[in-house]
Amino acid sequence: MVTSRADLSATVPTCPDWSLEDLVRHMGGALRWVDALVRSRARENIPPERIPLHEGPEKRGDAAALDQWLAQTGDLVVGALREAGPDTEVWAWAGVANAGFWARRMTHEITVHRADATLAAGLPYELAPDVAADALDEWLQLVEWVQRNMPKDPARDLSRPGSSIHLHATDTDPALNAEWLVELGEEAIVWRRGHEKATVALRGPVASVLLAFYGRLPLDSPGLEILGERELLEFWLDRAKFG
Repeated sequence: MVTSRADLSATVPTCPDWSLEDLVRHMGGALRWVDALVRSRARENIPPERIPLHEGPEKRGDAAALDQWLAQTGDLVVGALREAGPDTEVWAWAGVANAGFWARRMTHEITVHRADATLAAGLPYELAPDVAADALDEWLQLVEWVQRNMPKDPARDLSRPGSSIHLHATDTDPALNAEWLVELGEEAIVWRRGHEKATVALRGPVASVLLAFYGRLPLDSPGLEILGERELLEFWLDRAKFG
């Protein structure tokens, strides 16, 4: 695991307020929270302080204990999700309130935070194209949901009528249709899969496009190409920051 091969006190470049240990504890805590929600078939949120070992091992700086806690946490939440099945009703903060929401949400929470960890540890990062593509779908769905339901969130300001963003993965099978058009409407974004002209296009390997669109990679990263109005991408990144 990353925690056994890196300095736990190292700053996470993509989350500069966190050390690598903070990141691992955050990820494990989120998984423990979801395990508690799904296992109890919760009808309302469960406060973190009610969840055993939510914050991880008591002693900080112990890589072995942190690894063991995170591995056990993963086993717990996978077991709970498998036992529940995707259609079991469970409280959720967005979208459909069922266990399937949490299986998908945690898959992509891990997808992005694993990138944070590998960047902090200087390790390579690989991601299956279909997972990266679904993570982009989910991210756009969450941004739209937040715009419509959380009026004080910065994402509510993602309004540029007449402007659009095209995301184009250059390394995937055409059958995956890993292209997106995002229109920044007055009330909320409207998006769809497909190849269409836009105000600005972001092109590159699907994992890099995902991480750049999540604000995890600089737009000038190797392999990425911007065509059109770069400022619109920066406008997006400045406001779509939750998650």
